Amino acid sequence: MRQRELCYLDPAQSAASRVELWCWLSLNVSGNKCILTGNGRSTKNRRHVVTENFQFIGRGVYTLADAHRLTGIPWRSIARWTKGYTFDYRGQKRNSPPVIAMEQKVADGQLILDFLDLVEVRFLNAFREHGVGWKAIRIAAQRAKELLQRTHPFSTKKFKTDGRTILADFVEETGDKVLLDLVKNQYAFSRVIAPYLYGGLEFNEYQEPARWYPLEKKNTIVIDPTRSFGAPIIANAAIPTRIIYQSYKASPFHDLIANWFEIDTQSVRDAVEYEGKLIH
Repeated sequence: MRQRELCYLDPAQSAASRVELWCWLSLNVSGNKCILTGNGRSTKNRRHVVTENFQFIGRGVYTLADAHRLTGIPWRSIARWTKGYTFDYRGQKRNSPPVIAMEQKVADGQLILDFLDLVEVRFLNAFREHGVGWKAIRIAAQRAKELLQRTHPFSTKKFKTDGRTILADFVEETGDKVLLDLVKNQYAFSRVIAPYLYGGLEFNEYQEPARWYPLEKKNTIVIDPTRSFGAPIIANAAIPTRIIYQSYKASPFHDLIANWFEIDTQSVRDAVEYEGKLIH
């Protein structure tokens, strides 16, 4: 089996070697092992973890650092929500299980999140920032999983359309006034929370997130788990936005960079805008 996939090398190279910053590679799959081959100086790229096991292909690959960079959420919070944690309570060790029912995917000793994990993390953070208590979020997450029969219930299209109704079924048991007020206030939930959570998301036939267009009202930049291992890319060219941004920092001329990569100038501007908002 052979598949065309874009691989990008370490962006921290000189502008003189910009041509080697990206290259089209052949992805050779044999059993569950993936071997990247190409004409760059090295095939050990930033997402080399995907070469370890076929399970990562098509699902997106994000380390805690990646998830932090793309969402702005502290990596320690993401680690707690996805791995759980231990704490001391009256001299005894207690365990707090993860909120997100993710598979424990590990590569090179690092926890790996997939695209659904990434979207679910954004939901949890939005409710935390709105003032909803951690206990209430944990109860809501568990009950939503049971009702929708999904491991990532908050990121589903069903929750997007019926979230208030679903939460109303068990909001009283959480005892959280902020969440109760949020559920009762249709304007707050529909006009404030929902757009923040679901803006730019496209769903597949299973009502799960398929791709995310992170720039509001623009579809030039996409995060798609089936392309470039889920890295943010120029949608119509599959070039990672990070490469465009690094090139722009070396030579800040939109037209010149567009010519280098054979893309339109607006895509360069959007990539620079998007990367400029991320944590580097």
